[in-house]
Amino acid sequence: MLSVSALIHGTVTVHDVRRHGRGTRGVPAPLLHFTAAHPPVVVWNVTQRCNLHCVHCYASSQNRPYPGELTTAEGLALLADLAGFGVPVVLFSGGEPLIRPDLFVLMRRARELGMRTVLSTNGTLIGAAEAEALRAVGVSYVGVSLDGLERTHDRVRGARGAFQAALAGIKACQAAGLRVGLRVTVHRGNVAEVPELLRLMEEERIDRLCLYHLAYAGRGARIAPHDLAPEETRTLLQKLFGWVASWPKGDPRDVLTVDNHADGPFLYLWLRRHRPERAAEVAELLSRNGGNQSGVRIACVSPRGDVHPDQFSWHQVFGNVRSRPFSAIWSDETHPLMAFYRHRRGRIGGRCRSCRFFDWCNGNLRVRAEVAGGDLTGEDPACYLTPEETAAGPGTSSTSPD
Repeated sequence: MLSVSALIHGTVTVHDVRRHGRGTRGVPAPLLHFTAAHPPVVVWNVTQRCNLHCVHCYASSQNRPYPGELTTAEGLALLADLAGFGVPVVLFSGGEPLIRPDLFVLMRRARELGMRTVLSTNGTLIGAAEAEALRAVGVSYVGVSLDGLERTHDRVRGARGAFQAALAGIKACQAAGLRVGLRVTVHRGNVAEVPELLRLMEEERIDRLCLYHLAYAGRGARIAPHDLAPEETRTLLQKLFGWVASWPKGDPRDVLTVDNHADGPFLYLWLRRHRPERAAEVAELLSRNGGNQSGVRIACVSPRGDVHPDQFSWHQVFGNVRSRPFSAIWSDETHPLMAFYRHRRGRIGGRCRSCRFFDWCNGNLRVRAEVAGGDLTGEDPACYLTPEETAAGPGTSSTSPD
């Protein structure tokens, strides 16, 4: 997750990161991505069931019951273990998490245990009562998926009326005083509408946009041929960077890109040309961020209690919380997959092996490499940096690009 707006405008600084040290509890959310602390942010897919049928759904969710999901008691035990382990944030996801009857019980308990709580939702089930309940249990942020304007969004989500219902959910959250933002997964079927979503963000006074690159997982793997080509990605991000840079100083809006860690080096190179005074500090912040953190500072617990390196890699299982606490599973580097994710340098081939930005990217999203090339250690096909940009010139190294 790359906070484009914070890096361009300098609202996150190296001084801020150093001042908060290595801890995670109590660290302001914008700084969390730049700390070196070990307890991960945990994505908990509390249910696989969903009332929509999105073309890119990594969980392959359908609107039907899924047997074997963690019970309320098991969920409460999981949260207690996560809190004891020092987990700073629990992101409640799905499926559609609001389908789960005990969601508010679980979210309230997570907050009582001192963890920040985030909700990832399609927004269609949020009315005034649900928004007020979310506020009452202390939710820190609500991310609502909006994948284009009305016609496109409804097609992507597989349901007529999904756009209007999501927009109503956003407005209900705003009325309840909740922090709410847009989440858009970009591919060729909707990239042309990103400027319209940015305008919608302004019109509806939505102060956060998370732009997700396509992950080749679940149904998302089926539409991998419709992923953006490198030049399309570069064009989109250049426009996004320019739009953010045009904001006045102190603008509260926040724009992030997610799931393509070439974005950090690409932003750095853009800053060298357009805002050179920001480049050196951004370089240090990107080095501290460390790129993709699947299996390191990002974890996923599936609806049935399996522990994964991230929410896209349900086929990779480190253990199950029904038989072993999450804290014990996550601390055990004897698992070969865990060891791989924690120590990737020298194990990932292709372009990554000689890339000067490896320590800023950490090999990017492994599930894309695995699905596209059949090799977990291969290069991520969604990397759009040119050979000239990734080549180390005289006096450069992977950790010091200049």
